[in-house]
Amino acid sequence: MGNVKNNSGPGSLKAQFMEELVIGGAVYRTRLTTKFRNRKQWTRPDERKVVAFIPGTIQDIMVEEGMEIKQGTPLLILEAMKMRNNLLAPITGVIEKIHVSVGDQVPKSHLLMEFK
Repeated sequence: MGNVKNNSGPGSLKAQFMEELVIGGAVYRTRLTTKFRNRKQWTRPDERKVVAFIPGTIQDIMVEEGMEIKQGTPLLILEAMKMRNNLLAPITGVIEKIHVSVGDQVPKSHLLMEFK
């Protein structure tokens, strides 16, 4: 999200519990919950790894290891809740490893394939 700074300078009692939260360059003065402070920090996903965004079943795999793929090429079909989702290549590259087979049931965030 953003950077958090404690505001422990002098002032009123209310000001002592306020903190600065910086999001996209904008500074907000607010009170942050313990849950917010202890949350897992967001990290940018690795574009070379394709993961399941929802639990489901692998219906079809349209690529093979070693194939050169362009961005946007269909990789596989993940069926979830009776909907067929086409997963597309996030980048241009070569398929290094496919970690699933047709018929596999995968949980959310399961690694499906990797690019070189």
